[in-house]
Amino acid sequence: MHLASLTSSNSDILAALGVADWVVAADSHSDAPGLDRAVRVGPDLNIDVAAVQAARPDLVLASLSVPGMEQVVEGLRRAGLKTLILDPVSVPDTLRDIRAIGAVLGLPGRAEALAAGLDADLRALGRVYPRPPRVLAEWWPRPIIAATRDSWVTDLLETLGAVNALGERPGRSTPLTLDEVREAAPDLIVCSWCGARKLRPEVIEARGLGVPVVCVPESGLGRPGPRLIEGARQIAAALAGLRLA
Repeated sequence: MHLASLTSSNSDILAALGVADWVVAADSHSDAPGLDRAVRVGPDLNIDVAAVQAARPDLVLASLSVPGMEQVVEGLRRAGLKTLILDPVSVPDTLRDIRAIGAVLGLPGRAEALAAGLDADLRALGRVYPRPPRVLAEWWPRPIIAATRDSWVTDLLETLGAVNALGERPGRSTPLTLDEVREAAPDLIVCSWCGARKLRPEVIEARGLGVPVVCVPESGLGRPGPRLIEGARQIAAALAGLRLA
């Protein structure tokens, strides 16, 4: 089967399933191993649909977890391409999507093992604290944008024994003023800027909030897929070092 993968999270899933060499077209951000034969068709929000079509994939995988991807999906459908569009907003959704991809590729056993292993590994990091630490996951610094209730970050933090400091705000993410960050009263800020070449914790520390900052690459937190375990391990280690009143 020939595949096109237009988001990094889906490419990571395909690589973990051992089928990265099935990918004939991929977005320019995907960095999963094994994509050597894939034609690069542009960044996820500016996909060259004609280039995807020219690669003649049997199936195109995209994800609405990338804000604005709806327009790309519409272009794929207008081009008559067969698509699998994922839209995870939680860790259970992510596990479901891994299984869904495995099913459509004829690899249900492999996908079940991957999903179950990820679930078990995440749960193994859970810990009971004197009180659940409040964590703010920052996607961008100017303006400050952070994960809110309808994000896999919320489930991930709960699994670790913490809470999303913005877990009562609806939506997947929100812009914030510095006062709103202060009112959220985080015990820990996770710097996981999407698309940034370099994470700069000093930018967050310079705000004067006096809150510890841990840097987690976008690949380990911003992609709902198997690499969430990387970010979870980093956050769990940072949580273990907190002094909670």
